[in-house]
Amino acid sequence: MQENNWTPEHSEALRQHLARGMSFSQISRAINSTFQTSYSRSAAIGRAKRMGLCKAAPEDRPARWPRRPRRSKAARLQKPRERHAPESIKPVPEWKRGKPPKLRCIEIVPRHLCLVDLEIGDCRYPYGGEADGEPITFCAHPRREGSSYCTPHFHLTLGPAARSERLMGKVSLRVWRRHEERSI
Repeated sequence: MQENNWTPEHSEALRQHLARGMSFSQISRAINSTFQTSYSRSAAIGRAKRMGLCKAAPEDRPARWPRRPRRSKAARLQKPRERHAPESIKPVPEWKRGKPPKLRCIEIVPRHLCLVDLEIGDCRYPYGGEADGEPITFCAHPRREGSSYCTPHFHLTLGPAARSERLMGKVSLRVWRRHEERSI
């Protein structure tokens, strides 16, 4: 444990040991053994500086202390890095509203009913809503079994991956049913 209160006897011992040319490690060990204290080397240095016994200026160093030679910089053979602006500074691209793609059409005349007027078995294929304020209506023809759309709209909404996704869903459902049957 480091003590912060230096008595006059301790300070005088510090002054005498410095005059003899002892190092601060030796001084702290000598004072600790004589006075049964626990001063560290850093505490002895700090006290000596506060008493004005040592100066931190490099000009006051003894002549026997060698100065460090300066490092010479080696020639760099690396190519310079490209400077990139951070992501947060890069300008955000401007998005221009393009024309909506022309959708595939089918030869069916929708009934254009609103959502609240639809019955349970009506097609839910939406129409309208492209322009601001334009109402969204629905086809409302009788829907296909197992779908939300009538047969023409059902085939219109099929994409290239839709068939494989549906088959995969049926396969997993079949596996689950078989698993349930085994556990019963």
